[in-house]
Amino acid sequence: MPRRTVAKLATVSATVIVAVLTLAPAAKADLVTHCVGTGGAVTVPNDLLVPAGESCALTGTTIIGNVSVAAGANLVITGGQVSGRIQVAADGYLDATDTTVGGTVELASGGYGVFLSDAASGTVTVRAKGSAPIDSFLFVAHSTIGGDVTADAGEVRLDRTTQVEGNVSSTATSYTDIHDSFVDGTLSVLGSATGSVVCGSAVRGKATFAGNLGGVQLGPNGSLAGCASGGYWGRDVSVTNTTGGVTVDDNIIDGRLTTSANTPVAQVAANNRIRGGIAGEQAAVVRKLATAGRTPEDRGPAGERRAAIRRSSAVQEADLAGVAQL
Repeated sequence: MPRRTVAKLATVSATVIVAVLTLAPAAKADLVTHCVGTGGAVTVPNDLLVPAGESCALTGTTIIGNVSVAAGANLVITGGQVSGRIQVAADGYLDATDTTVGGTVELASGGYGVFLSDAASGTVTVRAKGSAPIDSFLFVAHSTIGGDVTADAGEVRLDRTTQVEGNVSSTATSYTDIHDSFVDGTLSVLGSATGSVVCGSAVRGKATFAGNLGGVQLGPNGSLAGCASGGYWGRDVSVTNTTGGVTVDDNIIDGRLTTSANTPVAQVAANNRIRGGIAGEQAAVVRKLATAGRTPEDRGPAGERRAAIRRSSAVQEADLAGVAQL
């Protein structure tokens, strides 16, 4: 064979090899594993999808890529690890226990809910309800959020030594409650339909409560929930334009407490330590606040029951589907 022909073939072969090597990683990155059924301690080396209307229950599973929970689908993961983000679509449900999520957790408009217990994740976002018929929920217990928590719909509860390393911001939720937890940044609760309760917790940044219809309870002895102790506030606290009652009891506030345009006017107990003073309208400071006439609602357990119902149904559906092809 002539030398010119041999050289030309060698050049073409080298070009093909380079092209294959260049395209191979992209092809691998596009792989998506579908999960329907149950899975164990295996590693999924790419993205994972729970198809619409299906259920996936994983135990000890490692997912290298991102996770998508499609419309009406359920993902229950225990003792797992997700390197990327988790996105949950409308009427979708995520239940993660003893699991680490390296990226964000995002619940779309009309998503059923997110339940995190003994877990860790990046920023958590609950999108506004919009025209969706489902009002979402976000329940977080004994977990660490390595970023912000932003909720624009549904029931929100941070509980049992949960730590938020960023800010907590809620707008137009059903309620936003924080019990026995820590917020490293600011706290903002705006336009909550049934109020906000903060008990036994610490908020390092500025706290703003405005336009809440169901009342605001900071500390024990309020009408919204039962709890044992007040909290610590590292900056100013502002409670304004609230309907349904404002109670401030057994708190340490390193900044100023501002209460104005609340109906009825705020009640501030004498056992608060407010280093920056009090500004705005308030009732006469009383030695100790008493609960209102009605029994405080225990809305935390009620919310957990909602999550438990969906979790139980999802696990049953996954078991019936059999072993997932991971």
